[in-house]
Amino acid sequence: MRKLIIGIPKELKNNEFRVAATPAGVHAYVAAGHKVLVEKNAGIGSAISDQEYVTAGASIIDSADEIWQKADLIQKVKEPIEVEYKRMRKGQILYTYLHLAANKACTQAVIDSGITAIAYETIEVDGTLPLLAPMSEVAGRMSVQVGAAALQASTGGRGVLLGGVPGVRPGKVVVIGAGVVGVAAATIAHGMRADVSVLDLDLKRLAKIDQLFSGTVKTIASSAFDIENEVIKADLVIGAVLVHGAKAPKLVSNALVAKMKPGSVLVDVAIDQGGCFEDSQPTTHQDPTYKVHNSIFYCVANMPGAVPATSTFALANATIKYGLTLANKGWEKATADDAGLAKGLNVHAGKIYYDAVAKAHNL
Repeated sequence: MRKLIIGIPKELKNNEFRVAATPAGVHAYVAAGHKVLVEKNAGIGSAISDQEYVTAGASIIDSADEIWQKADLIQKVKEPIEVEYKRMRKGQILYTYLHLAANKACTQAVIDSGITAIAYETIEVDGTLPLLAPMSEVAGRMSVQVGAAALQASTGGRGVLLGGVPGVRPGKVVVIGAGVVGVAAATIAHGMRADVSVLDLDLKRLAKIDQLFSGTVKTIASSAFDIENEVIKADLVIGAVLVHGAKAPKLVSNALVAKMKPGSVLVDVAIDQGGCFEDSQPTTHQDPTYKVHNSIFYCVANMPGAVPATSTFALANATIKYGLTLANKGWEKATADDAGLAKGLNVHAGKIYYDAVAKAHNL
């Protein structure tokens, strides 16, 4: 078995406090015979010290450039940003969230570099996305928290308390999509005693929600007609739509937003894949919201990055299995042996291997 150098650089995206590997993950790589390089202070945002990584067997490196130059496999949390494009190189493996269908510049940079890019979000097992699910769970739960905060009058919202009080109606939450994000959002909104409706095309998913909440969460077969009816009445709309590896469909038009209650809030969890509201544009934790007509849009593309003490460990628990497989076998044998992991291969040696990405950019 070939021994690899695994590189864990510090994340550079705005207010991204997660790190790709925990000390437990480092220990697993080292125990398998690999060498791990961690950039200095990479784990600080997740309350993981350099010393903890050293104790687990890693070497701490001051320079991101040095890590990218030396590593055979780079493991990250988020897609490379512009300053990292030049660091990618042919013969190297990049293992991270990529969301290439929504990012032409990053796609082109990955193609031009010749790197082998394995995307967490397209690894698929029995129709599920095991490396996307933990962060979808976090983002779904967060979506209601941030939406509830944005609804406060002090932040420009309607001034609605989602749970209401005795004698006063609760806020209305509409969740578009009944996947992992949608169920997580509905769970938190229901727990806050909001009036919750969930729309989806998949009747089996809706049946599961109906069973989960004993009929106390409304389930609606999704259509343009029903989306409009529900959104117009909503105080908070959660966009939780996912098409595996592809750009999200635009389900809420600007014309529909114009009909919404003043101060209503729309949280687009699908923004990583381009967003499911017509006027969704990526925002940051530093400046998370903007107004469209009289409504507030929240479109932060790395929501779980704000809760790294939870999300780093949830992500690392899921990614280490496939990271070890890639390191132990090499990407070619690993993907040949595992059809689910093979779906994670997005780009290799300048060629796109994931159809939804190629179609998104006409490549």
